Amino acid sequence: MPILECLKVSKAYGGLLAVSALSFAVEPGEVYAIVGPNGAGKTSLFDCISGINPATGGVIKFRDREIQGLRPHDICRRGLARTFQTTVAFDSQTVLTNVLVGSTFGREGKDPFVSFKPAAIEAALDALALCGLAGLQRARAGSLPVLARKRLMLATALATRPELLLLDEPVGGLNPAERTQMIDLIRKVARTGVTILMIEHVMKAVQALANRILVIHHGQQIAEGPPSKVLRDPRVIEVYLGTLRPMGPDAEPANA
Repeated sequence: MPILECLKVSKAYGGLLAVSALSFAVEPGEVYAIVGPNGAGKTSLFDCISGINPATGGVIKFRDREIQGLRPHDICRRGLARTFQTTVAFDSQTVLTNVLVGSTFGREGKDPFVSFKPAAIEAALDALALCGLAGLQRARAGSLPVLARKRLMLATALATRPELLLLDEPVGGLNPAERTQMIDLIRKVARTGVTILMIEHVMKAVQALANRILVIHHGQQIAEGPPSKVLRDPRVIEVYLGTLRPMGPDAEPANA
């Protein structure tokens, strides 16, 4: 049974249809990538799935239960967490405090008061260790460089103890060496059993990580399947690059 199903999901902003009757399913334990040019509707889809901006049509099922009408924190507590394209953190707080917020208000968090219980502290420390931030617990989040901020955002999401993790451009804004480090980290997260649904423009990361790819354009499906097949599809090459030439591992859309 799929861990996530989107059935004819649509999202309209006034007269603009950002996501149009899109259907796909993510299997437990896989890394599933969504790619497409800027403006294709990828982040709008993530907003629908995570409850930040609800879908205007269709059904979204997580672990066979409909979630399209739930608020973001309720969806998170069911076991679905996400990161964002732009790194977000409580910049005036320490790295540890940021991750403690995730572990406290994640899966079991229902108390409106901040109270860092032993289980939350343990989950936060585990997430920091996994993301290579154990030595930066006392650093102020606002002082971190880009790669460390991405690791912090990932650690905060992981501290909620998700079964499904949505990653929005996890290697965006990184140099080649940093991209390699982030790819290795995502592989490590996947090996823990967390299912990953990711948006990414950098094909090297997609090819290194994804079991399957969904390509969308104007909110609609163009192709779906393993990277080796999808990235050679003439429709994908034309839509994604605007030219009929092979897609190499470092390929990015011209407007990315």
